Amino acid sequence: MKAIRLDAGQLVDYTPPANVAAGDVVVQGGLVGVATSPIPASTPGSLAVTGEFDILKAAVAITAGALVYWDAAAQVATNVVATNTLMGRAVRLAALGDARVRVLLTP
Repeated sequence: MKAIRLDAGQLVDYTPPANVAAGDVVVQGGLVGVATSPIPASTPGSLAVTGEFDILKAAVAITAGALVYWDAAAQVATNVVATNTLMGRAVRLAALGDARVRVLLTP
């Protein structure tokens, strides 16, 4: 047997070095996840790596279907590649004045 399925891949284990609040976006290498509940520092928890989330975004317009990146320095989603980490695709248009973008996370 080459592989044993553990779950549907919707959650990954995560033990944070500092407290993580519900809704925080966490980047581990190239993997972006969202804490769906608080995780105290040094305590095992989990991050959602699939699903739709409304994420705070930079002051940019993001079209439906566009690639969305996480800007860890600014703590916002953006459509700017630069040194940001790919988090998924926009599910619908997020206009310039919108505070959030709906993102389908894709690991």
